[in-house]
Amino acid sequence: MSSLPALDNFLNTYHQAYLDKLGESPRYYPKGENSDCIEGDFTAELESEDNDDLIVYWKPVKRQDLGSFENVESALELELQADIHGFYGANFSAPLLFESHWGEGELLQAWNLTDFDYLQQNIIGHLMMKKKLKQSPTWFIGVLGDGDKMLTVDNSDGSVWIEIPGEEPSEKLSDSLDDFISQLIPRVAPPELHIEESMPELDHPGMLNRIKLMWRNLRGK
Repeated sequence: MSSLPALDNFLNTYHQAYLDKLGESPRYYPKGENSDCIEGDFTAELESEDNDDLIVYWKPVKRQDLGSFENVESALELELQADIHGFYGANFSAPLLFESHWGEGELLQAWNLTDFDYLQQNIIGHLMMKKKLKQSPTWFIGVLGDGDKMLTVDNSDGSVWIEIPGEEPSEKLSDSLDDFISQLIPRVAPPELHIEESMPELDHPGMLNRIKLMWRNLRGK
């Protein structure tokens, strides 16, 4: 059990929602990235050069060793809210689609260890940008809707907010990350293949591509 019981519950109900509605596990485009989440052996297909269209079935899995953001804290000389370790470091998973009274969205998760490293780099970049803009530190957990709304955690008190890149958080959604996740409902939907210009320093299959678009917009300001 992680420090976020609502996340443990959501991961379980997420996979079950697909089994109940479609009779199968969720599907995902891993874009060449292997993971303990993948059901079945796709090693040969993943190692081939033409693998962007490869679709796999997957389910969330617990990590044997909890991922830590201590290196990020050391690099930035900043203590992060403890929830970041449980949210990103306890499991391997594809992005999680959800419905809520705030609208549809996606929670970001790490697909594998390489993915976890990319997430750490992105969070460092986000926190450095917040410092450059003289704004209070936040860290992102996903996106809301089809636009440029990030879901972020206020690092001072752990509350969850809507944040537009380059701006201060604009709307408080919950007092805590665990409470926020407890209000989400798994959204069953077909996998989406993201095709866009590569940004190697931010590459990540699936949902983080949407974060990349927001970063690109922010860098243009």
